[in-house]
Amino acid sequence: MHTERLCHLPSRQAFPGGGLRDPAGLSAPPLAGLGQRLGLAAVAALLAVGLSACHLPPQPLASAPGAPLASRVAPPPLSPLRPPRHADFGTERASADVRFIANWVADSGDNQQQPFVVVDKKNARVFVFEPGGRLLGSSQVLLGAAKGDDSAPGIGSKPLSQVLPEEKTTPAGRFTGEPGVNASGEDIVWVDYDAAVSMHRVRTANAKERRLERLASATVQDNRISFGCINMPPSFYDNVLSPQFKDRYGVVYVLPDVRRVTQVFVQAYDPAVRYRTAMAAAAASRRAEAAAAKRTARL
Repeated sequence: MHTERLCHLPSRQAFPGGGLRDPAGLSAPPLAGLGQRLGLAAVAALLAVGLSACHLPPQPLASAPGAPLASRVAPPPLSPLRPPRHADFGTERASADVRFIANWVADSGDNQQQPFVVVDKKNARVFVFEPGGRLLGSSQVLLGAAKGDDSAPGIGSKPLSQVLPEEKTTPAGRFTGEPGVNASGEDIVWVDYDAAVSMHRVRTANAKERRLERLASATVQDNRISFGCINMPPSFYDNVLSPQFKDRYGVVYVLPDVRRVTQVFVQAYDPAVRYRTAMAAAAASRRAEAAAAKRTARL
């Protein structure tokens, strides 16, 4: 059992209200009275169709090559002609990739009205946002010792002693974050349960690793030390991250440090560029319609 990255629990923490995770909350209409309206044969046919549908295999989600999958419901279609929305960073400085992803999330609603987190692996920094896109806080973090955007196959069940140096990666992608506890009973936020990657307070059991000093240093190079988990200062975890994951899910966007951000988040876009492009296309369409109307008037 790993003490840090592989902080497995026999099962995830249960949420009030049941164990189904379908955010869409779809339900079928009641069948009462159908026999009188349609006849027994019609009802039998309907039931047969319904039962056969229950045995359909789940459809895989679209994803960039190598990017992890995360359960989600697609946000509603956007109107490109409405003004773009942007994440509110306040006075906080952030890399272009962080702003690109946070602005896309705020504009598209990809976070499904849940709090969201952006992890900047290149700069070893985390950004926590409320559902509406306002930044709640940012902090330095410790990450997997090895660079890489994927988890090694079977890493979640490997004993600590068998994890190779190159396997100590923090995977990139879109994840469903959920509150839980590790084997020691400490509260954590799962990022990828199967790969045993979580966000938690910094581990200080091994004094030789100097994890607190690494967090406090001004450099980024010494922030790569963990087996893959995202270590945070205890005060930041307790006061900023943890309150956003109390009895609810969130979305965690871990930016890559090997691939380009658009290779992992293939649906992401710049809201301002998208808006300008849509406005230019609408203007061109209006000009074409006006020209066509003039030609028709001359006939």
